[in-house]
Amino acid sequence: MSDQPTPRNSRNVDEVLDLLLDALLERNAQRRRQAAAAKKPAPAPEPKTETAPEPESEPEPAAAREPQPGDNNWTPPPPVPSMGLHRLIWRMLLAVALVTIVINIPVTRYGVSLARILPDKQQLVVRDGLLLKGSGPEVYRLEENKLRWVSSLDAFYHLGLQWDDVHQVDDAYIDTFERGEPIHVLLKCRTSPHIYRLEGDQKRWIKDIATFRVEGHQWDEVRFVECGYLDSIPLGTPIPADAGLPPNSN
Repeated sequence: MSDQPTPRNSRNVDEVLDLLLDALLERNAQRRRQAAAAKKPAPAPEPKTETAPEPESEPEPAAAREPQPGDNNWTPPPPVPSMGLHRLIWRMLLAVALVTIVINIPVTRYGVSLARILPDKQQLVVRDGLLLKGSGPEVYRLEENKLRWVSSLDAFYHLGLQWDDVHQVDDAYIDTFERGEPIHVLLKCRTSPHIYRLEGDQKRWIKDIATFRVEGHQWDEVRFVECGYLDSIPLGTPIPADAGLPPNSN
C-alpha cells in the first residue's frame, strides 16, 4: 500500500484549513474594530451659557387703611333710609279709631250701636228655631227671620223646647229683628166648654169660635189639662177685651 493520502482525505484537510482561515480573518477584523473604537476621541462638552438674572419685582404698595371713627379724616356714613314705621303705626291707629267709631254709630231705630247689637257670649248661627232671651222673662223663637214670643211656660214645654237651647243676648240684638205672631198654647179641660189662651202667667178666655179663628188659632194648639190645674191659673183680660167674664166662672 502506498502512504499517499486519498482524494477524500485531502478534501477534508482542505475544508478544515478553510474554516481555520475564516476564523482567523474574522478575529483579526474584530480586533481592528475594537482598536478603532478605542482611538475615537470623546465628544467635547457643550459651552455653558450664562443667563442674565431676572429683575426683582418691586413690592406692591400697601392698601390704604380706611379711616376709623376718631380719625381726623373720618366722615360718618349716610343715614339709612327710613322704612316708614311711623307712618305704618299712624295708619294702624287711624284704622282702630275708624272701627271704634263705626261700631258705636247707632244703626237701629232705637239708637243702638253695632257694638251692642252683637251677642256678647258666643257667635250665633241665625236660623229658624233659634231661641233668644233678653234681660226680661220673654223667650223668643226665630221663624222666617221674625221673632215669635213664646207666651208661656206651657207653650214652651208644649213645643218640646229646652232651656239649654236658649241664648242670653242683649236687648239691642233682639230689637234688630222684626216681630212675628206670638206662639201661644190653648188650654181646655174636658168638663168645660171654654178655651183659654195662656200669656205669661195668666189665662185669657177666648169668647167664641169666631174669635178663635180671627186670632189665627188652630185646633192642634188646644191642649187638654186637668180642670183643677186650669182653675189655678189666674184669669186675665178676655179676648176680645170687652167680652167680660166667661159664663159659669167664679
